[in-house]
Amino acid sequence: MESADTQTRLNIAPLAANTSLRTLAYDAIKKAITEMDMYGQESEIRLDERQLSHDLGVSRTPIREALTVLEQEGFVRSVPRRGIFVVRKSKREIIDMIVVWAALESMAARLAASRATDRELAELRELFHDFEGEAPADHMNEYSNANIRFHQNIIRLGGCEMIAEMTENLFIHIRGIRAVSVRQENRSERSLQEHQGIIAALVARDADLAERLVREHTLGLAAHVERHGKFPS
Repeated sequence: MESADTQTRLNIAPLAANTSLRTLAYDAIKKAITEMDMYGQESEIRLDERQLSHDLGVSRTPIREALTVLEQEGFVRSVPRRGIFVVRKSKREIIDMIVVWAALESMAARLAASRATDRELAELRELFHDFEGEAPADHMNEYSNANIRFHQNIIRLGGCEMIAEMTENLFIHIRGIRAVSVRQENRSERSLQEHQGIIAALVARDADLAERLVREHTLGLAAHVERHGKFPS
């Protein structure tokens, strides 16, 4: 296992100097954190200001300012004499977040049953077209990405800005948990079947069924984490 102080290099590109460098640095670092596999390793994830400065092509001042904002928002934490670390939730916090997500996404599904267009629902089904004749486990990275997009689209198709805003900061952790758990205990096969059931309910415009299936699907993730999750204490 890696040491607790292993530095992590984020997947980011140099910034264009056309707006506030702090804002650009903030957006780039937050996006990189959101997209990283934060729960796929046991060691803590430490960020290096100098590496970030080099990768983004700016001085360390906007990097520090961006990290300060991210710390205020709960994405990173500063530890004296050790550095800046990406915040990861405890097992109990993760389960609580999944429960909240289940409530919000299931309501989004209820709304989507009447608000989503036929074309939007067809696009939702298209996410899993490549896996209909093959086992998702044979294309795990692709399926994991499709899985994440599916849940993002359910939120979007609900058409409720408040739900979208409330799930935004939860998503960074929910995404990481789904990416890890879908690879465990053949959950990808079960996940695909449940997604297809949800899509069928939406296409049938059955709001009650769509809401229930999404809630049960997400609470199933909470139960899986409760049984098998290994996360920070």
